[in-house]
Amino acid sequence: MNTTTAKFAHEAADAQSPRKMVKVWDPLVRIFHWSLVSAFFIAYFTEDDLLTLHVYAGYLIGSLLVFRLVWGFIGSRYARFSNFVKPPREVWAYVKSILTTHPKRYLGHNPAGGAMVIALLLSLVMVTLSGIALYGIEESAGPLAASLSGAGEFWEDVVEELHEFFANATLALVFFHVLGVIMASLQHKENLVKAMVDGRKPADEDGAA
Repeated sequence: MNTTTAKFAHEAADAQSPRKMVKVWDPLVRIFHWSLVSAFFIAYFTEDDLLTLHVYAGYLIGSLLVFRLVWGFIGSRYARFSNFVKPPREVWAYVKSILTTHPKRYLGHNPAGGAMVIALLLSLVMVTLSGIALYGIEESAGPLAASLSGAGEFWEDVVEELHEFFANATLALVFFHVLGVIMASLQHKENLVKAMVDGRKPADEDGAA
């Protein structure tokens, strides 16, 4: 067997053999992710029609955000902000590589994905804070009721607009997040949704970081 034939035979064998899997996302990250998804859409589609459910979903979102902030500093390797928060220059370079070349693969969040995580967390913080404030103004309930009850129609309108703006902004970010997940899954031939269910991704055989 000549060298060329042996090379092709080796590549064919590699293509047919299953890729080695490694654990990337810890159980708490996965529970956080799917709980946040569920709570956000429950809150988004209930609003004033099912106020109690809306409020409880909002409190759950707030609690999950507090957990993620803490876990971003003390959690497992790929859960830490230090692993995936990159400077804007690096994020932009990665975005350009998606459109022009084959982008580098990362076991954790890639730079664009990391930026999206931060954008989603910040937007959800604003949704939660404005929601708590609005609950205090409109219903004289919640942790800010004593401070904001009777704040007046002007402030009620301002806070309500902020709450709706950031809720819709979060929904838009979710759309782009899902689009990015689909693109990365296709480019690197891996199922990122499944990885967020079982926590496992193919090993860094292609030089993933």
